[in-house]
Amino acid sequence: QVQLLESGGGLVQPGGSLRLSCAASGSIFSISIMRWYRQAPGNQRELVASTISGGSTNYGDSVKGRFTISIDGAKNTAYLQMNSLKPEDTAVYYCNADIRKSNTGPEFRYWGQGTQVTVSS
Repeated sequence: QVQLLESGGGLVQPGGSLRLSCAASGSIFSISIMRWYRQAPGNQRELVASTISGGSTNYGDSVKGRFTISIDGAKNTAYLQMNSLKPEDTAVYYCNADIRKSNTGPEFRYWGQGTQVTVSS
């Protein structure tokens, strides 16, 4: 059993910062990629950021220069540092990860339940 648990969401004023965490737990052999998505009401889910274990990162155009994704391999945890937040960043933020449960088994993609981020004055 593998679970992803997001935390760190909340209400913040425009221009403020939040740091989201996504902790993977359970039977984990390796994690190759962790990603953050977000979905605002009436919108499709969009990719915010992704990171490959080993350092490579990728960001959506709307968050470049403001958000930073990182991963702590020892803790199987990904973080999303969000600075200079705008009202349009308001959404439910989800993490997912591509995880292998054994060195010979296949890789599966797992999703967390999401955490709400609201940017409002």
